[in-house]
Formats: sequence, C-alpha cells, structure tokens
Amino acid sequence: MTVVTSQPEPAVPPVDQVPGQVPGQATAETGEFWVEPASAVDSTASVDEHDEERAPQETHAEVAQDARDFGAYVRAGGWAFALKVARSVRPGGELAGETSKVSAKGFAELAGCSPERVMRYYKAWDRAADDGLVPYFEALAPGQDVELPDSDLWHAYYVSRSSATSDRGTAITAAAEAEGIRPTKALEVAENPTALRAAILADPATAQAARTALLDRLQEDPALQTDLARDIARTDELKKAVASETQAAGRIGYVRQIVENGQVKTPAGQTIDAPAELRAEAERHLSLIDELDDGEDTSEWASEAYESVKDIVAQTVQADPELRLQERRTKFYSSLQKATKVFEELTFDDVEDLDTIYEDDMLQRLEELQEAVSTCITALRRAAAGE
Repeated sequence: MTVVTSQPEPAVPPVDQVPGQVPGQATAETGEFWVEPASAVDSTASVDEHDEERAPQETHAEVAQDARDFGAYVRAGGWAFALKVARSVRPGGELAGETSKVSAKGFAELAGCSPERVMRYYKAWDRAADDGLVPYFEALAPGQDVELPDSDLWHAYYVSRSSATSDRGTAITAAAEAEGIRPTKALEVAENPTALRAAILADPATAQAARTALLDRLQEDPALQTDLARDIARTDELKKAVASETQAAGRIGYVRQIVENGQVKTPAGQTIDAPAELRAEAERHLSLIDELDDGEDTSEWASEAYESVKDIVAQTVQADPELRLQERRTKFYSSLQKATKVFEELTFDDVEDLDTIYEDDMLQRLEELQEAVSTCITALRRAAAGE
C-alpha cells in the first residue's frame, strides 16, 4: 500500500496573492464594495455556523490514501503487514547476494521496530503457507501483491508473545485452542497473575470459572491436590464447610442408594430391601434435590430427605418382629466388636510403671467393666443352655 506524500497545490490562491486586487477594495466586475475585515474569532464562528451550506471540496489525496489503507487493513487485518514482511524478508537458505530481499534484522531497522516483532509476522505467514492459505516466501517478490486471507483467520496464526514458544506457552496455547479461544488471550492472562487475582476477587463469574478450572486440573495434578488439601486443613472456615458438604453428600448418597439399588441400611447396619413406600419417598426427595441449581445449598434439602427416609426405615423395622429381633442382634454384636477393639488397644507392656500413671477412677472403671462383662457372659451362657 503506497501513501502519497506530495502536497497538492491549493485550489484557490490566498486573497493576498490574487493579481490586481488590493485588500478591502471592490472589483469592477463584481460590483463588490469594501467591508471591514472580521476578527479571527468571528470568522471562525461564521465558518462553523454555515459549514453545512458550503459546497463539498475535493478530498485531499493523503486523506483518500489513508482511507484506502484503512479499508484494506479492515478487510485483511494483520495479513496486510505480514505480506510486507513475506515479500521483503529473505527466507532461510537464501544469501544476501542471491535476492533483493533483506534479513529480518535489516527489515526491522528500516521499520524502526524489533527483529522479534518482524519474525512473529514472518512465522505467522509461514504457518499459513503450510496450510495453503498464502504463497511461500520463495514465490514472492518485493512489491508483489497477492490475495490475502480473511482477517478473522489472522489470530489463528499470529502469536504476539514470545512466551508462546516456551513449553509453558505451548501448553497454554494448546489448552486455549481446545477451549475454542485465541491463544493470545490465554497467554496474556498467564503473564498477568496479579490481574487474574484482581478479577477473581472482584467478579463472582470469574471466580466461578477459576474454581471450575481448578477442579478439572485437580484430576491430573497430584501436587495441586496436596496443596489444596493442606490449605483447607489449615483454614477453619474451609474445614467447617467441607465437613458440612461431606455430611450433605453422605445423606444424599443414602437416599440415592434407596432409589437406584432398592435397598437400605438400618440404624444397626443391616441391609434390607426397601419397601415401596420408602422408595417412593426417596424418589420424591431426590427429584427435588436434582432440580437445584449448581450454586444452591443442598444441606437443608439433604437433611430433610435423610430424616424422612430414616423415619420410614425405623417404622419398617419396628413393624416386623423378625426384623426387629435381627436389628437388636446386629446392634448388640456391633457394640461388642467395638468394645473388644477398644479394650484390645489398651496395653499393659509397661505394667511395672502403672504406679506412675495411676488414678483412682482407673481401677473403679475397670471393676465396673469387669462386672458388666461377667453379667453379660452369664446371660449369654443361660441363653446358650436354653434356660
């Protein structure tokens, strides 16, 4: 694109240069009479007031050239500048004496910019040439014009940041392309973590996007999992929130199991088939929970669903004598296992040093426990003998 730099001659000479005319004197041909010249302010105001009434003037050549260049850039975008580089910078393998083209460094010096910037345009053209969108460098001569791709395609080939060539930049570029966005946007965010932090702190939508991205990354980043778990463990508010959500998730899972598997665990821990009434109630609550938006708190809904189905389970057990007996048996055996495990954890390896840790209530508690165990053993022996 050529920009005209010559200055055109004025269409009308200034008044003080019109031959034979004296300022303030009327001409014979027109019959005009002398008037007092207006002040500079008044003259300007008069021009502004009647600007729309003036006859259109011929467009200045430089203005017209700028408009054409602007239109060409709007249609072609960065391709217009990439073409200038592609047809003027010699490709690798060509020596200075073999072509009239210059090196990227030489072109940058003429352009008044950095060689790195020139090479970014060079590489964008090279990628497009590999895809068949534009001719290769060897087919272009200085000053040659070719049909350029649409401007919308430019950002798919041009990378404005040198960080994109690093391993980190390459990974960010690939992730951006997978998300269907321009790599330059992702690279800009990655290079400005403070700006990203500010956006997360100020904008809920940005914070939500960051949370979703972190959750996706957690699946493949064990180090991030550890760091995040450590941060949660060290923050009381987060620990409480995690405990609350864990409880809600467990209760929802309890209700969901009834719907999906048709079975339910009793308070004692035995698994039984869920009655039709229980399954219907579980389905009702689960459908309400599934309709909640992602951001809504499920704790209250989970508690209501859990308590509702728990009451029905208790009623089911109480209404069936055999089931009620089995529930008591299961509960007793479970308690016995827990008590046994706890007692086995007591160690008497340092029995000779018990006097150093002795407290009065220790002996009292063990004696009470021994009495309770003896009573239980006696009752079980009677039951075993059929008495």
